[in-house]
Amino acid sequence: MTSNPPFARPIAHRGLHDRDRGIIENSFSAFAAAIERGFGIECDLQLTEDGEAVVFHDDDLARLVSGSGRVRSVPASALTELPLLGSTAGDCPQTFAAFLDQISGRAPLVIEVKKQANERDTIDLAKRVVQSLATYKGPFVLKTFDPRMIVALRGQGFQGEIGIITYGYDKPDWYGDMPARTRFMLRHLLHYPWTRFTFISCEQTALTLPAIRFFRAIGFKVMSWTVRSSDQARVARRNADQIVFEGFDPDA
Repeated sequence: MTSNPPFARPIAHRGLHDRDRGIIENSFSAFAAAIERGFGIECDLQLTEDGEAVVFHDDDLARLVSGSGRVRSVPASALTELPLLGSTAGDCPQTFAAFLDQISGRAPLVIEVKKQANERDTIDLAKRVVQSLATYKGPFVLKTFDPRMIVALRGQGFQGEIGIITYGYDKPDWYGDMPARTRFMLRHLLHYPWTRFTFISCEQTALTLPAIRFFRAIGFKVMSWTVRSSDQARVARRNADQIVFEGFDPDA
């Protein structure tokens, strides 16, 4: 069960971004804005061709930069020179190491380690994440959708807090061709005996699932994603300890 700092303040989803103002998700500017407002920061990590961890949500380049193909097929040196589309400041994706240098303990971090295509990539990303965090002094937790990533992170010697990200597994657009038995296992958190996650990050409409309510009742912290209005925040806070938000001011 997790310690308090990452749950102390609302968590800005991919930083405090606002595309209309040219502040793009997972960018230097979005993270700086979150720090200025005193919010926690959520970010995403992907693996590059040369085994570097980069702060980037998608596994494909097309939505966020002027490029095509998969992040895994591009070296970090090339990706970090591609401006994020719509960025007023000309921000480019950062390596995880550069991101940690930017934050330097000034905000609690909730770091999502993205699911990878195969076991080798899962291990490689886990290894790089653990290496990068070895000397970092600020408050942070890790989280992931993938139980295998939790195992990989532990296998690399990580002893800190790791959360499982979950939802109702009732959205075909999200789960694709995932087998029903796998969805059942994930929906009900039946992997806990071997993942031993320490907190839960749950989609806001799934907070009343029996498994979520059970783990929270026995002391596990729950954060809710992604909350996009004050009304949603009021509902989510009935069953969650903190919110991951975007598109509104949770302090208003």
